[in-house]
Amino acid sequence: MNEEHLKIIDLSHRYGSHRTSNYTLKSINLNLRRGELIGLVGPSGCGKTTLLRLIAGFESPSDGQIVMSGVEISNRKRIVPPEKRGIGMVFQDYALFPHLNVWKNVCFGLSRGSDFDRPKWLLDLLGLSELTTRYPHELSGGQRQRLALARALAPGSSIVLLDEPFNSLDFQVRHRLRNELSEVLKTCSATAIFVTHDSQEALSICDRVAVMRDGQLHQCASPDELINNPSTSFVGEFVFQKNILPVKVLGERISTPIGTISLKNTLADLVADHIMFDSDSLEIDTSLTSNAVVKSREIHLMHSVITLKTSHFLLRVNHSPINDLSIGDSCHVKFKSSKMISLFPSGIKCFIS
Repeated sequence: MNEEHLKIIDLSHRYGSHRTSNYTLKSINLNLRRGELIGLVGPSGCGKTTLLRLIAGFESPSDGQIVMSGVEISNRKRIVPPEKRGIGMVFQDYALFPHLNVWKNVCFGLSRGSDFDRPKWLLDLLGLSELTTRYPHELSGGQRQRLALARALAPGSSIVLLDEPFNSLDFQVRHRLRNELSEVLKTCSATAIFVTHDSQEALSICDRVAVMRDGQLHQCASPDELINNPSTSFVGEFVFQKNILPVKVLGERISTPIGTISLKNTLADLVADHIMFDSDSLEIDTSLTSNAVVKSREIHLMHSVITLKTSHFLLRVNHSPINDLSIGDSCHVKFKSSKMISLFPSGIKCFIS
């Protein structure tokens, strides 16, 4: 899996006139190894779908290159047409042909004389071999999703692009299909990019996860690396829903909007302007003067996750017991001792004393 399959080099894109338009993507660098599944996450409008369209050949880059198996397929002056790239794409709405049955949908795009053993194998692999005469409207959402994937892989596509493929499915079907996806792609020896709004979904099935914001790539790393070493506070906040607060360093202490804390492993010349920490690093103490108001609650099996509104900030706190606070209640939130925080922009980790 170490062979480089797709290389994106300083890729930028913008719509309209170069003088009047803003970049939708700016200087993206990303390498995909053969057989790798990369998750692409980020807020709406950050450029995820635009990046897929550039890779597929539906858009031309303003700058930069895309290289596939050592061959340049896109640059500012020339792009290889989509049909000649050997790249399959699965869209959010599946884009199946309603007037074609399952067999004709999966074989669409195959030339005469093609090997039809592959679509037969794919339909069997994806549990659709008994449904070849049905039409898309006669299939469930999960079956339509499997058919869209089979059609993308049928021509022998070595790279598959999936644009939020499970977005319209219910939780149980979505959970089952996302686990199947990784196995199917590996069985087909396909390299894939999987766009999703669900960071946990990407972390659970992808070899690496790329995090985007405002057309720029913040970090691309394995799930373990993202969890242990987020490169920016945005990565931690968006991917893991961690808390962010501005701070001022006061010698060996740090002043925050909810109180001043000391650190066990304070470093000399410590510099930070904000900190990042888990919802488990905070606790609610109703015996102290209130400094926050409960805005929302999420009930989990053994605890609730409370969203609190302080003077200017929202904070998430793991809280137990579940039912002692209601929306609108006032309370006091403070840091727990011995919990870890990350200081930015340096990314240094310290423990609260």
